[in-house]
Amino acid sequence: MLCGLFIGVPGAIEAVTGETAATSVILGVSPAFAVPLLVALQLGQLPAAGRLGVVGYAVNLIGLGLFGGAAFTLNLALFFLDDAVVDDLATPTRLALLGSALVFAVGSAMFGASMLRARRYPRLPAWAYTTVLPVFALAGPLPDSVLTSGLHVVAGGTLVWLSVAVRANAQALAPVAAGPAGLR
Repeated sequence: MLCGLFIGVPGAIEAVTGETAATSVILGVSPAFAVPLLVALQLGQLPAAGRLGVVGYAVNLIGLGLFGGAAFTLNLALFFLDDAVVDDLATPTRLALLGSALVFAVGSAMFGASMLRARRYPRLPAWAYTTVLPVFALAGPLPDSVLTSGLHVVAGGTLVWLSVAVRANAQALAPVAAGPAGLR
């Protein structure tokens, strides 16, 4: 849930104030909290997701690692540099940041499609994961605006909703996993 809150709340604040050091730091660490959510989502849908789920999970996990590193760099390193220095970034650095966003976008679309296929989570956040997260990733290089802040809020809300759904699924399956009452 922290990942969603660490994306959505700063996004809402930035819609009013613009990017600040505080919102930048929170956004920079947010991807670290996404890894446990991604693992939990996959475990909750594993039997029903099929090969698409396994491949989508792998690509999304790799993309999350790359995009998380890019988000950390953009929000905790480059944010604090002069604009002239950031504007002079070497082409390989720009391509690496864009490539990480692209891998994350493809992985999010694939994993989101596997969630839709598995039908273990609510449809609306699964659709949002499939569509909004890729746009969110690819909008990273765009200048801050009300649109990018809105994407942060929707992406954060999607992740919070899926976190709640993971918890609800785990609680619903707990009695089944524990076995018959006499064997606990």
